[in-house]
Amino acid sequence: MMNITELVTAFTTPTPEFVAAFTSSAPEWDYDNESSTPTGDYEDDATLCDKAAVRQFRMFYEPAFYWIIVILGAIGNSMVVWIYTHFQNRLKAMTDVYLLNLALADLFFLCTLPFWAADSIYGWTFGSTLCKIVSAIYKTNFFSSMFLLTCISVDRYIVIVQTTKAQNSKRVRLLYSKLICVLVWLLAILLAIPEFIFARSKEDIEGNHFCSMVYWNNENNRTKILVLALQICMGFCIPLIVMIFCYTIIIRTLLRTKNFQKHKALRVILVVVAVFVLSQLPYNSMLVFEATQAANTTITDCEEVQRFDIANQVMKSLAYMHSCLNPFLYAFIGVRFRKDMLRIFNNYGCLPSLKKSKLQGSLHRSSVLSDTETTNALSL
Repeated sequence: MMNITELVTAFTTPTPEFVAAFTSSAPEWDYDNESSTPTGDYEDDATLCDKAAVRQFRMFYEPAFYWIIVILGAIGNSMVVWIYTHFQNRLKAMTDVYLLNLALADLFFLCTLPFWAADSIYGWTFGSTLCKIVSAIYKTNFFSSMFLLTCISVDRYIVIVQTTKAQNSKRVRLLYSKLICVLVWLLAILLAIPEFIFARSKEDIEGNHFCSMVYWNNENNRTKILVLALQICMGFCIPLIVMIFCYTIIIRTLLRTKNFQKHKALRVILVVVAVFVLSQLPYNSMLVFEATQAANTTITDCEEVQRFDIANQVMKSLAYMHSCLNPFLYAFIGVRFRKDMLRIFNNYGCLPSLKKSKLQGSLHRSSVLSDTETTNALSL
């Protein structure tokens, strides 16, 4: 027979079996690792799931990969900005205005990656205010990049499919392009408001601080689901639908033309769409799964949660690569852009081995290929 003291101790001291049973049947796991910012939400890690393995993976994977993206993206996008600021007369077509804004958006986006790289190694040491600012800048430029890619698709559709209308309204379309860019930036800032509201520095069970999204505790995680749905729809689904529609009509139009650059244009279109889908679809699929889990949690195994978080990290990095590929997909491939780049290199003596007559011949051929806006769009 147990005395009173032993009986109280038995009821107040949980056994290992009881702890295991309780934690295995926890009603909700932490799926906020990549909810809306590049960092994880480590809320309630002490009672839910130990993310040490995920943090270890981030420490070795993210810094190197992010710095590769930053270096390549900075070189490519800076070159685009340099060309457009050096040749002021280049900004006379809608696509050129969009490309300049796209390069600026990508550069601002790349400026946030070193913060996330440092966060993966040392934790977030910059405070909650900077956490909100960096997260908002990151999301603003993410949305603006997606919207500008959509605008470029629409502009190419107008130039190639509605050639006569495009030529007659060139000045009006140029004015519209500047107004559209202003609206794109305003809409992107509006969509980044959740980052200002929910992003903050949070401490994990090991005493490390991380910049993460911490949502309100409402029924069925409605706030988190709404934020994720907004990102998926505005940052992927709508741009993808518009791109597929525009490029499908463009391909049909090109197939009926006899332009000698038709096959090159078709290849470029296919590459542009393929790169967008391959880079953005995997990450957005993970976001859909994350939103589903937030609405109706089915995974209750900590190892599965960790695998999900690691896969999310990899897919997210793949999506970020688009920021350093944009200059090569949209700017460097155009004959006019290459022509201007050769001119700058020649003026600064960066092409000593290229003979002047050969360079002039190359520039003349390039100018012949891009006399009209329509031909430039065909050559992309």
